[in-house]
Amino acid sequence: MIGVVIPAHNEARRLGRCLKAMAAAVVQAEQAGHYVNVLVVLDRCVDASAKVAARFDVDVLAVEAGSVGMARRLGAEWMLERGASWLACTDADSQVPAHWLLSQLACTADVVCGTVHVARWQPWQRAALRKLYLSRYEAREGHRHIHGANLGVCARAYARVGGFQPLAAHEDVQLVRDLEADGAQIVWTARHSVATSSRIDSRAREGFGDYLASL
Repeated sequence: MIGVVIPAHNEARRLGRCLKAMAAAVVQAEQAGHYVNVLVVLDRCVDASAKVAARFDVDVLAVEAGSVGMARRLGAEWMLERGASWLACTDADSQVPAHWLLSQLACTADVVCGTVHVARWQPWQRAALRKLYLSRYEAREGHRHIHGANLGVCARAYARVGGFQPLAAHEDVQLVRDLEADGAQIVWTARHSVATSSRIDSRAREGFGDYLASL
């Protein structure tokens, strides 16, 4: 089973687009013979995120984690308890390509670190910001970017290192560093880039939104 984990904190505005894109990726994977289970981890949501998730064929886990690291950890535990052999992670403000899951599996690695690209720049975000961002981002094979919005990991390798740590930020980076130290085979690819938001009012501090704000 492929277990997809999507943490969400008050993401009603963007979650629908995320899950619509995920549905297309699930169809491709299931047509290839894989069973896919998608879980939205609702972390302290007080908006309509639950209602949005209910419109899609996904499972929902409501938690009071208070951090993206703990939300991902709880979601991964939920999937492992149900027999997931591969964990695929993205974010509620992102949209995966239709070949996302199949591309991760085709890498035949313990860990697959993918790239992201901005889905739509806001009108007030100047061309200079876009140029600076693109000049510093390596959207190529062999990159060294780590994004919770585009990450896949073998369940056995994940369990060996103790999984996501309950951190407020950089839980994805910590997991990959732990896997590197454990000798996991890691593929760094740009073949299935995930579209993500250009917002700077990010839900998780020190994440992608804060990086754009710093630029």
